[in-house]
Amino acid sequence: MATNTAGNMAGSIVSQKQLRASFLRWTALTVPGMLLLGFGAAQLAPTGKSNAWYAALNKPAFNPPDWVFPVAWSLLYVILGIALAMILNARGARLRTPALIVFFAQLIINLSWSPLFFGLHQVVFALVLVGLMFGVTMLMTILFSQVRGLAAVLLVPYLAWLLFAAYLNYEILALNPGVETLAPGSTTTQIIAT
Repeated sequence: MATNTAGNMAGSIVSQKQLRASFLRWTALTVPGMLLLGFGAAQLAPTGKSNAWYAALNKPAFNPPDWVFPVAWSLLYVILGIALAMILNARGARLRTPALIVFFAQLIINLSWSPLFFGLHQVVFALVLVGLMFGVTMLMTILFSQVRGLAAVLLVPYLAWLLFAAYLNYEILALNPGVETLAPGSTTTQIIAT
C-alpha cells in the first residue's frame, strides 16, 4: 500500500487534529520517560561536588559550574523526548523502525556514561563511550531526517553537547595523570547497589 504525506496508510482517514493529539500523547510519555531515565542513571553514582574523586580532579578552564550539567541535561532529555515522540508518531514511515532501534542503542550508551565515569572512574572508557555515542547519534540524526526532518534538527544541540562532553572528558584525562587510580575521599564514589 502507498503512504500519504502524513506517513499513514493510503485510504485511512486521519485528520491533522488526530495526528497532533497522537503526537501529544507520545510526548506526554517520552519526555517524562527520558527525564526519569536520565536522572535515574545519574543517581547511580554521586556527581559534581558530592563526588570526592571528581571534586579532587583538575578541571579544564572551560569546565562549567556544577549547576550547568543538570540544567543542560534536563533540556537535552526534553528535546530527545520530543524528537522520539515525532518518530513514534510517524507510523508507516519507511525508516521508522531502524530509527527507533538506533535511538534506543544511543540511549543505552548515554545512560552508561555517568556510572562509568563518576562511579567506576573509567575516564578512558568514558571518552571512548562519548565518541561512540556521538557516532551513533549522527546515524540516528540521519535516520530521523528521513522520517521527520524536524526531529533531526532537534538533535543538533545534543550533538554539540556531546562534542563538548568529549572535550571535557579528554581534558580531565590529560590534566590528571593516573586519574583512574586516584583514591576517592572518605565518602564513597562507587556505584550504589540497590
